[in-house]
This record gives sequence, structure tokens and C-alpha cells, in this order.
Amino acid sequence: MAAGVRIDKWLWAVRIFKTRSQATEACRKGQVSVGDQHVKPSREIHKGETVKVRKSPITRSFKVLDLTEKRMGAKLVFDFAEDITPQEELDLIEMQKHMRWSVRDKGTGRPTKKDRRDLDEFFDWWDEED
Repeated sequence: MAAGVRIDKWLWAVRIFKTRSQATEACRKGQVSVGDQHVKPSREIHKGETVKVRKSPITRSFKVLDLTEKRMGAKLVFDFAEDITPQEELDLIEMQKHMRWSVRDKGTGRPTKKDRRDLDEFFDWWDEED
């Protein structure tokens, strides 16, 4: 194996991104950093480096355990990458999952009269439970 592997290939191979083009695009947009420096898709990574990937709403951190250019099954990923994302970031995902019902998609406009009635009914039911 060579001294290093392109970061876009490694991100794709360890299943952080579904396609290599998504990994390349994330690097170009500045969503991938090694250390505290944003990287280009062609940058080579080495064993022991820490890769941070910003996927809204959190930044995931991975330690490079081994190098590969070939995509692998999900069970083998643990031999090549260790997820070292802080627990606070993971808690943020859980909190967002529970809050998902209250989020309105951008561009959907104001609630209709029926939407408002459904919300009132829901909150009335919620207050009765307490």
C-alpha cells in the first residue's frame, strides 16, 4: 500500500459518503478537515490522522486506523476508521430526531386553517396527558 490515500477515496471506502463524487464535493465545499485545516479531495491522509466531516447539524470525527481505496462492507469499516465524535454532538442528533415533528420545511408557507386546528388539537391532547 502506498504511503497515503486520497481523502475522497478513503471517505467513500469507509462508507462516510455514499458516492465518491459526494466525498469530493464535500471536500471542495470545505466540509472536510484534517486537524483544523480544510482539505482538497486530492490530499493524502495517513494512519493516525483525525478527519472531521461536517454533516449538518453536527461535525463527525474519525481517526484513521488503516488506509484503503476499495469500498468495503459495513462490518469491516471498524478496522479502518474509529468514530471519535464527542457525545455532545451525538446527543444533538437524538434531540433533533425528537423535535422533528415541530419542524416545518422551508418554503411551505404559513400553516393552513386545518394545520392550525390539528396543532391545537395535538397540544390540547398533550396538556391533558400531564
